[in-house]
Amino acid sequence: MKKINNLIKMLVLCGGLFFASCETTELDLTQNPNALSPVDADPDFYMNSIQLSYAYLIESFGNTAGAVTRIDYMSGRDYANAYQPGSFNGRWSSSYQTIMQDIREMNVIADESGLTHHKGIGQFIEAHILMTLVDFFGDVPYTEAFQGAANLNPVADSGASVYAVALGLLDSAIANFNSDALGEPRWTSTVTDPFYNGDWAAWTKAANTLKMNAYMNTRNVDGSSVANFNAIVASGNYIATTADDMQFKWGTLAVQPDSRHPRYRSNYTSTGGGSYMSNSLMDYMRGGPNGGYSISAGEFYADPRIMFYYHRQTNPTPGIDGDANEEVLECGLQNAPAHYAGYVFCANPQGWWGRDHGNDNGIPPDGFLRTLAGVYPAGGKLDDWSYGGQTDGAGNAGNGVTPILLASWQDFLIAEAELVSGDEVAAKNAMFVGIQKSMDKVLNFYPRTERFDAIMDIYFGGLAFVEQQFYARISDEWDAAANVMDVLGMQSFVAQYGNGLGAYNFYRRTGFPTTLQPNIEPNPGGFIRSFYYPGDHANNNSNISQKSGVTEPVFWDNGGASPGFPAAN
Repeated sequence: MKKINNLIKMLVLCGGLFFASCETTELDLTQNPNALSPVDADPDFYMNSIQLSYAYLIESFGNTAGAVTRIDYMSGRDYANAYQPGSFNGRWSSSYQTIMQDIREMNVIADESGLTHHKGIGQFIEAHILMTLVDFFGDVPYTEAFQGAANLNPVADSGASVYAVALGLLDSAIANFNSDALGEPRWTSTVTDPFYNGDWAAWTKAANTLKMNAYMNTRNVDGSSVANFNAIVASGNYIATTADDMQFKWGTLAVQPDSRHPRYRSNYTSTGGGSYMSNSLMDYMRGGPNGGYSISAGEFYADPRIMFYYHRQTNPTPGIDGDANEEVLECGLQNAPAHYAGYVFCANPQGWWGRDHGNDNGIPPDGFLRTLAGVYPAGGKLDDWSYGGQTDGAGNAGNGVTPILLASWQDFLIAEAELVSGDEVAAKNAMFVGIQKSMDKVLNFYPRTERFDAIMDIYFGGLAFVEQQFYARISDEWDAAANVMDVLGMQSFVAQYGNGLGAYNFYRRTGFPTTLQPNIEPNPGGFIRSFYYPGDHANNNSNISQKSGVTEPVFWDNGGASPGFPAAN
């Protein structure tokens, strides 16, 4: 929370309009007597504001990361122009001027009042933001930041040094979480902790989990990182069960302030869907060109999570399941580009209808036809073959989550560490542990409809049988793979639907999966190894030079030169 009013620059001289005379001149004319100073503000209000802004920030960064890794849809024809500097002004401002500045103001109160848990949460959030800024932009300001007018041109610190700061903050956060916090009588359950409801052991696990992510990112440039990662795994003190998943829970309020999941707001509107889903991910989850299901044959070939991730508003796809309709799906009359051989093009059959990676065509009148975000994580509608256009209030009315750190994701990291050590069997086992956790979370996210369960039971032998068939298919896929990193990467990407930050990092540090749908543009340029600095930052800070392109790797990304790395592009 910012100060309610800015400092008064001038005051009207006391005069006859309000006072007959001035009795004293002992007034501080530089301070607004109606404004709150940080020491007078409520630390819980600060904390609520910090955590809500943090959730929006992670949701936004996660969407962009998901788009470049095909978890979500990216509309840019070439990578250099897909995201312009102005795209990140709001996120940069939210990071520095709002969240991290508010943390500093809250810490004034925390230090004076012994609010160690407040301070620990602030340290955790700041660490995560710093790591994310480095992962997106590379070198970013820190040591000279937050000085206001005293320094309007902070220099950028190296990404490696900012990572080191973040790890130090996490260590401090853990110490604060483990304190008795006797001076913290103001803490009030979920009012100030929407993540863990004051469970400090869970917060400690989250901090260790964030450290695991940092260690895995830096494993190619720091010889001690894998050992540090494995030490946390051995301790067991990290997010290892879905009960400890870190996620932000959205509400159902449709009026301002709108509390619904951001994906729900853009998809369940009076004009139908407002954003496209990724053809690439839907195709993979369907099981490829011959995937999906056949009710007549009683066979379900797809990943069952697809029915929870997506909701189809229509069953047939024009140009694939019948006559083409150029007005709503222009590409249904087109041939796939030559470099798309073996990849889905235009749309998937059976109504799983999104857009290809890099498709920047205009918006046709297809709002009530395109596939929508489903029940997980957006709080939309379960796909139970009911179809029909959806509007405000449909499904779970936006009561979804933004996943931040999930237990399943850590198992995929453990599998990666096992592959690095050469133990493919252990890696496969860890991957399946992660898949199972993801499956359990998604399939039980909200109560399923009777219609869904009946269809599964009557036509496909039940959801549990469908799930087992899927595990068998992925096991065969692993055993037949030329490089199992492709399978691990794809399965981890599926589990990261809703927040692609980890997928974006995995893609750059490994170069896998190589099986992703390519950009629809045959020559899209080098992949985005780091994004342009925000325009406001680059234009107004004399100590910052804008990047010449997006192929500049961050400090831990030493996989190879662009273009050509990652190979799927």
